[in-house]
Amino acid sequence: MVDELRIKVRAGRGGDGRVAFAKGRGSKGVTGGDGGNGGSVYMEAVSDLSVLRNYRFKKAFEAENGGDGGTKKLKGKNGEDLIIKVPVGTIAHNLDTKEDIEVLEVGEKVRLAKGGKGGRGNWHFRTAERQAPDFAEKGRSEEEFEYYIELRLIADAGFIGLPSAGKSSLLNALTEATAKVASYHFTTLEANLGVFYPTNSKAVQTILADIPGLIEGAHKGKGLGDKFLRHIKRTRYLFHCISAESENMKKDYKTIWDELKSFDKELSQKNECIILTKIDLISDKEKEKRIKELKKLNPNVICTSVETEDGLEEIQKFIKETIS
Repeated sequence: MVDELRIKVRAGRGGDGRVAFAKGRGSKGVTGGDGGNGGSVYMEAVSDLSVLRNYRFKKAFEAENGGDGGTKKLKGKNGEDLIIKVPVGTIAHNLDTKEDIEVLEVGEKVRLAKGGKGGRGNWHFRTAERQAPDFAEKGRSEEEFEYYIELRLIADAGFIGLPSAGKSSLLNALTEATAKVASYHFTTLEANLGVFYPTNSKAVQTILADIPGLIEGAHKGKGLGDKFLRHIKRTRYLFHCISAESENMKKDYKTIWDELKSFDKELSQKNECIILTKIDLISDKEKEKRIKELKKLNPNVICTSVETEDGLEEIQKFIKETIS
C-alpha cells in the first residue's frame, strides 16, 4: 500500500480570445469568440486504500488547457478537469501555500488547482467610437502547486502492539479481512482494514484497523519507521495486543506507549483495552497471573486465542457496547 506521494499539479491555462471580422467588402462586423476555461485539478475520495499505488511513478498531473476562441463568436472548448482518486482520509499538504486540504467521506471532492479563465474575443470590446477593435484578451494563467499527499486511516478502533502480537489474526477472526499472517516479525507491512458488524444489519458497521507492529525507536525511523504511527491519529479507540509469549509484558506495553507519545502527545489521550493474545500457549494458572499483571497497567483486559476462539465473543461484546 502506497500511503504518501509528492506530486506537482498544474491546472489548464485559459484559451485566448479570438480577433475575427465578418467576411465581405466593407464589413465591420466583429465576430471573435471567447477562449475556453482551463480545466481544474481535483482529488476525490474513494474507499480503495490501495489506489495511490496507481500513481507511484507519476510525479506530475496536468489538466487540459482551454481552447482558443473561434470565428462567428464561437467560444473555445473548456479544458477537461483532472480528477485524482485518493483513499478516504487523505490529506493534501500544499507545499507552496502551506494550506492543508483533506477528504473524510467517500465521494468528497476538493480542488487542488484552479484552471485559468478564457480570454474575451474582440467582439466584447466594441464601443460607439471603436466599431472594429483589432485586439482580444489573452487567456489567464493556470494555478500550479506542489503537494505532499498523505493517507491517514479513519477507523473506529485499531489494533496496536509489537510485531507478532497477533493483531492481523485477530482482525481476520473478527471481520472478513484477509490480512497475511506468519510467525515472524513484520508480517504486516501495510495497514489493513476490516468491517465488523455489531448487529444483523449491515447498515451498522465498525471499522477495525490492523496497524503494523511498532518497535522501540519507531518514531525515529527504526524498524518500519514512523510511517504507520500517523494512522493511529484518526483511530477512535485502541486495542493494545500483547502476546502471551512475551517475556516482559510491562516492558512491551511501555515500549508502545513511549513511541505513541514521542510521535504525538495527543495519542496518549486515547482510550484503550489490552488484549492478551495466544493464551492457548500458556496454562490457566499462568493466564491468571498475567491478567493480574496487566490490570495494573489498565483495568480493561481481555484474553483471547484465535486458534481456540476463546475470548472472541467477549471482544465482540466489548466492541458493541463501547465502540459501535
